[in-house]
Amino acid sequence: MKPEGILQEIRLPDGQVITIETGKLAKQADGSVVVKQGNTMLLATVVANKEAKDDLDFLPLTVDYREKFPSAGKYPGGFFKRETRPYDYEVLISRLIDRAMRPLFPDDFHADTQILVTLISLDPEILPDALAGLAASAAVAVSDIPFNGPISEVRVARIDGQYVINPRKTDLERADLDIIVAGSADSIVMVEGEMKEVSEAEMLEAIKTAHAAIKIQIAAQIELAGKVAKAAVKREYCHEKNDQELFDKIKAACYQGCYDVAKKGTNNKEERKVGFKAVKEAFLATISEEEQTEKAYLIGKYFHDVEKDAVRRCILDEGIRLDGRKGTDIRHIWAEVDYLPSTHGSSIFTRGETQSLTTLTLGSKLDEQTVDGVSISGSDKFMLHYNFPPFSTGEAKPMRGTGRREIGHGNLALRALKPVLPADLPYTVRLVSDILESNGSSSMATVCAGTLALMDGGVQISGAVSGIAMGLITDNTGKYAVLSDILGDEDHLGDMDFKVTGTAKGITACQMDLKIHGLDYKMLEQALEQARQGRLHILGEILKAIDQPREDYKEHAPRIVAFEVPKDTIGAIIGPGGKIIQEIQRETNTTIVIEEVNDKGQVQIVSANRTDIDKAVARVKGIAFPRVIEIGEEYEGKVKSIMPYGAFVEILPGTDGLLHVSELEWRKVENVTDVIKEGDVVKIKITGKDPKTGKLKLSRKVLLPKPEGYVEPAPRPERPEGERRERRPERAPRD
Repeated sequence: MKPEGILQEIRLPDGQVITIETGKLAKQADGSVVVKQGNTMLLATVVANKEAKDDLDFLPLTVDYREKFPSAGKYPGGFFKRETRPYDYEVLISRLIDRAMRPLFPDDFHADTQILVTLISLDPEILPDALAGLAASAAVAVSDIPFNGPISEVRVARIDGQYVINPRKTDLERADLDIIVAGSADSIVMVEGEMKEVSEAEMLEAIKTAHAAIKIQIAAQIELAGKVAKAAVKREYCHEKNDQELFDKIKAACYQGCYDVAKKGTNNKEERKVGFKAVKEAFLATISEEEQTEKAYLIGKYFHDVEKDAVRRCILDEGIRLDGRKGTDIRHIWAEVDYLPSTHGSSIFTRGETQSLTTLTLGSKLDEQTVDGVSISGSDKFMLHYNFPPFSTGEAKPMRGTGRREIGHGNLALRALKPVLPADLPYTVRLVSDILESNGSSSMATVCAGTLALMDGGVQISGAVSGIAMGLITDNTGKYAVLSDILGDEDHLGDMDFKVTGTAKGITACQMDLKIHGLDYKMLEQALEQARQGRLHILGEILKAIDQPREDYKEHAPRIVAFEVPKDTIGAIIGPGGKIIQEIQRETNTTIVIEEVNDKGQVQIVSANRTDIDKAVARVKGIAFPRVIEIGEEYEGKVKSIMPYGAFVEILPGTDGLLHVSELEWRKVENVTDVIKEGDVVKIKITGKDPKTGKLKLSRKVLLPKPEGYVEPAPRPERPEGERRERRPERAPRD
């Protein structure tokens, strides 16, 4: 008998309906749901082990979002016709879910937990990323896994001046603000998105609009869970071993020492490490080696908790941060451009102990990144790649390829810079940020360095972009401190990591992760205003290195000329088997890209040499827009073949004429090759047309000065009309 699922419905403000169904698919998982909007369907499952591994002080949570190609009736590209490693879009959605869900699991729940969200059907108009967080949370809600939720996740976009929840894909193209917001019933926990230089007030209004929709979806999850017997009682667990006496002993011995190190305020990360280590070692000296070995895990855990509490109290009570700054202070900044002579643009941006070396590479249409996904496909002409080598934090670790962190940070920086790129830029653009030092907000360093590299390379961006990471420290009395330009330790020990990027006009991108419940909108408003002031300060500092884009690209950068040709001339330009276009490329040392777009032929001609580009443009336009040949006009033509009596010269593509040996020079020429050779480009004049063959008659000598004393040869005498040449007598046949 087919099982009957339990169904819950959510109605969006514009009348669209989201349904959540459980009890029909994947019933051996601890929790599973199918979320559907339009024809887009996501299957979400969650499984958590009953027991935790020994000596864990964190939640081993794995979140994966995957797309099945059959969901859109597509085949995977490439040789292997099956889904393989996740592509960037899947990784980014996995991060969205993880960042929203992870903070709301109980602090002492440490069992291996896996959340899998799979796209099983795709409606081209309904983007799955806005539903993935809802699906993951609903799967946990109908399980017996402990969770301080539910949460939900929505997209809010401003389209034609109106805030819209989960807009259709085609409508999203008109949006000037596009963010994904996740939250619980009482708080926002995650924000990420891009916008076109909007104000802080507009962004705050978008977040509030999203939260109103989130609350409706959370109520629906609670109602659905109430219909599922398994979800009524959450499982019991005991995943932490605690020793209150040991904790009290460590706090009594170490708190003041940690507080003193924090209050000292040194801007050197290594000095702080040495200071905290000395406090810990002083305590270890008071206990036996047996206890140190037996309780090593708890000692490390408790010392970390004491250190965290001391640092936070120092900030809240003294207003002193780890490096001695006040809450609104920005670390020292220095920047430099044109550091690497062989790149198309380069920059160094250093803020405190965080440093990015960023390079710009300009390319043609052929260099675009092909995207062959399920819900997203096509090509990208702007790429930003972020690398985080282990030496940047003074560590020696294996480098195992691009991780989720690199993809996420690179995507944030890309979204920050994308709005300021010229709409008519003919180049494919690649920025690469190599983080050489890291102590807080290397993604924001990438944004600043990326701006500088673009300007150094002559890309005419509409405005310089800077970025800042904001932090938050709170306590249970309501006291809080908003921190500008946070250190790595302040990110780790704090309650918020809020990255904001923008120009002098407004915000272009943001990313917020919150680790506490109940963020007050007053705190968020203060953080946004403080971020604006910090962002403008950083902008002023980076513009000291270069205050506007260079007037031209670097000398060694490729030059691109783009123009349109009639669609019906594309075949003639390419030629049979690509013969014509390959010949033009070979002879002009250029790269030519041609494609049909919007019923037109779009041509790009690429070369580092302007003369070569001009030659190629002339050749292509000569085919696409053929000139009318007129007697008496002068042309430059290419010698196509040599004959004993002259040479055939191509005047225009597909049109040639005979340059007779007598028309090469004023002097008598015995051998054609003494004057010209096959492949030469010669200047000629059209002197006539053969009435019988229709071939054009060409002359080179008429464009040359006559030699001094030159005498025109006497013309042959004409025979009287009717006179015929005598025929020789026929020879008698030989015997």
